[in-house]
Amino acid sequence: MNDSCAPVILASQSPRRIELLKQIIGNFRVIPSEVDEVCLPDLSPEENAVFLGRQKADWVADRHPGHWVIGADTLIVLDDEIIGKPTDAEDACQILRRLSGREHKVITGMAIIHSNTSSAATVSRVRFKSLTETEIVSYVNSGEPMDKAGAYAIQGKGSSLIEGYDGSYSNIIGLPIDELKDLLCKAGFPFNKGS
Repeated sequence: MNDSCAPVILASQSPRRIELLKQIIGNFRVIPSEVDEVCLPDLSPEENAVFLGRQKADWVADRHPGHWVIGADTLIVLDDEIIGKPTDAEDACQILRRLSGREHKVITGMAIIHSNTSSAATVSRVRFKSLTETEIVSYVNSGEPMDKAGAYAIQGKGSSLIEGYDGSYSNIIGLPIDELKDLLCKAGFPFNKGS
């Protein structure tokens, strides 16, 4: 996967994004960007997700010209407020209390840079069950929520917190595969040669 001749670079070290990208592209490199993930207050959540995904892709593309570079950023939005990764266990509990019994958006902004730039945002909706304090504390004590936006992983133990969802499941994990493949096709990516 770290083949220096690979035509595709994923500008992320997220294990979830790496596994998802393997579903459509077999040979790619992983080079995480070193940009500060700061949302701009005058942009919508969808615009911020695309902005951050593009910043990541730009950072890597500037250092590795001539490659197909994929950048992505996933945001959790509740009541028009972006919810990030928890800073500690108490913050994770607070986030989960807010999500309990409610629906929120999961937005992934993607950017592909090659000879030009293509970008898009994918929105899914997730409905949480009404959670007891015991369920919240038990889940936080598992350690799973600590590096996840919104303090949960739908593909892990966090699935027990979910009542349902609408939209792309892979988007909720961190990379909407069908939408990414469509974006790559529109950008002219040679799947028959480069994947």
